[in-house]
Amino acid sequence: MLNQLIFLIVLLITLGVFAYSTSKYVKYFKFTKKKSLSDFGKRIWVTIKVAFLQTKILRRPVVGSMHALVWWGFILILFGSLEMVFDGLFGTERVFSFMGPLYDFVMAAGDIAAFAITILILAFLFRRVFMHIKRFYGPEMKPVSKMDANLALTIILMLMITLLGMNVYYILWCESTGTIIHGSYPVSKLIAALFNSSPAYNLWTVYQINWWAHILWIFIFANILPYSKHFHVFMSVPNVFFSDMKPMGYVENMESITKEVKLMMDPDAAFEDDPEADESEPERFGVKDVEDLNWINYFNSLACTECGRCTSSCPANITGKLLSPRKIMMGTRARMKEKGPGLVAEGNSFDDGKSLVTTFITEEELWACTQCNACVQECPVNINPASLILDMRRYQVMEESKAPTGLNTVFQNIENNGAPWQFSQDDRMLWAEDLNVPLMSDGKNPDYLFWIGSAGAFDDRYKKVTREFIKILNHVGIDYAVLGTEESDSGDVARRSGNEMLFQMQAMMNVEILNGYDVKNIITCDPHDFNTIKNEYPDFGGNYNVYHHSQFLQELIDNGKINLDGKEFADKKITFHDPCYLGRGNGEYDAPRSVLDAMPVKNVEMKRNKSFSLCCGAGGGQMFKEAEKGDKEVFMERTEEAISTGCDIIATACPFCMVMMTDGLKYKNKDEEIKNYDIAELVSASLNI
Repeated sequence: MLNQLIFLIVLLITLGVFAYSTSKYVKYFKFTKKKSLSDFGKRIWVTIKVAFLQTKILRRPVVGSMHALVWWGFILILFGSLEMVFDGLFGTERVFSFMGPLYDFVMAAGDIAAFAITILILAFLFRRVFMHIKRFYGPEMKPVSKMDANLALTIILMLMITLLGMNVYYILWCESTGTIIHGSYPVSKLIAALFNSSPAYNLWTVYQINWWAHILWIFIFANILPYSKHFHVFMSVPNVFFSDMKPMGYVENMESITKEVKLMMDPDAAFEDDPEADESEPERFGVKDVEDLNWINYFNSLACTECGRCTSSCPANITGKLLSPRKIMMGTRARMKEKGPGLVAEGNSFDDGKSLVTTFITEEELWACTQCNACVQECPVNINPASLILDMRRYQVMEESKAPTGLNTVFQNIENNGAPWQFSQDDRMLWAEDLNVPLMSDGKNPDYLFWIGSAGAFDDRYKKVTREFIKILNHVGIDYAVLGTEESDSGDVARRSGNEMLFQMQAMMNVEILNGYDVKNIITCDPHDFNTIKNEYPDFGGNYNVYHHSQFLQELIDNGKINLDGKEFADKKITFHDPCYLGRGNGEYDAPRSVLDAMPVKNVEMKRNKSFSLCCGAGGGQMFKEAEKGDKEVFMERTEEAISTGCDIIATACPFCMVMMTDGLKYKNKDEEIKNYDIAELVSASLNI
């Protein structure tokens, strides 16, 4: 009875301290913005796949398998831990043993898991202490981070040693007294055979010492976690459940901006939608400080374990820029920790003269991001640093008017000319001279609208791609038309550079034109426009079947509509560069490769390919501004990787990628030796048209 009382007191203290430690987080969440959830069925499946099956962490097979085994082992051991709580409260011994064979199986699995975890934790400690793993280091990683990790690993090691010790001495005591052994413990039984017999009371005492040591380590660990980066032990699974279910290329719409744009475009309709819109308190656009975060942003920061997978895959960081996605999350968590008590005490009026942007995260870091989503792809628990960076850019652009000079020029051009460059809207069809391209305004109701995109209409290099793709459409007899001078920029560059208002104006205008023609199917060569029209225009009433030209070409090949002889490229080595907004953004890796496979060429992959592909460096507005200070430019890093394959041709499927890879080849003086073609150009040449 005394043991039960002591256990109850210890348990209540543990729960009380844990409740106190975590209550601050609950209070801080009250100062974040609301965000609704949907797609609950999909969320459950993603949680099973990512959190429980560990699919993302297994992208790095060796260390990923080690971590996954520890995770699965802990799940198995939780059953025994729960049993210990019941035994401690009610004075029982192996209370769940009534489950019979199932109990034997679970306890055996837990015993094996404890031994495996012991070995793996020793390996993890060896890696951290004696090996220099690059992603564990960085300016944001202070000594306390290393101590935190080593402390957590040491406690887990103690948990496993005491668990195995408990099982070993339970077996020895049962054998000494002739008591039935409840459960199966294959590893502990082998260890027990190594020990000499001792008096039963000694065996029971050692068993009790291990029992109490194990449960106390659990209680101690639970109360260290809220003050540690390892709080993700509790936060990671729900974080996966709360994560964005849309394609990675999707950017969430800002409803506050939508109201503003509607008001500008049609004041009467805007007030009909929201009669009290003019009476509501103006909302800050974007994120300046922690009270501007939505609750999932803050949840993300608490789920971050600082593993560095995001930063190690970030093209800006890889090339020596200041940006570290890990630091973005660490800074967010640290800022709320600093400002939270003041917010609790004084409410949203509290101001300590600091802010998340500028004090914790610099403008240089924000503007180095290419919005490629590599960090999102790599995070094992679906944290999204890219969306938070974009929200901070939105604040910089729409509240502070602090966009880099090059982007301000782009914004003006899009607003005045409908394109990022200073060309007249009337010149949008100059690329089509002598091609006799049908226009939607001619009264046609074609099967497909071919969306040219700003680069396809105005960039000298990519106009050639547009013309070649038109030749393919004409050769096959596809029923299509283009918008001509009615087409305007999709707004992708504006949105990902933080100018949400300009993006929404472009989106609403384009959707109105597309819907006016009752467009159903759209083909485009630009992955950025493909992503924007496919995933983001539906927020404005634009719902279409959208095809990237690589997908359309693959369909033509699969259906026998075109046969590629490819004699001109016979036996040439071709490496394909994955565009971020075709691959990571929308999961399309096979279509362009299938097109290349239809030619008699030798396809060679770069080391970083498909979902591991490195950004070309043009996205997120980077193509239109000066790069931040670093060791090299991103496009040079990617070009060097392509050159290292020994290829004759770099195949691309994006106008931005085309520009960057072409520039890279010129800088490396390889533009005569290695050619850069879009897949449409390769197909057109293979058709001899």
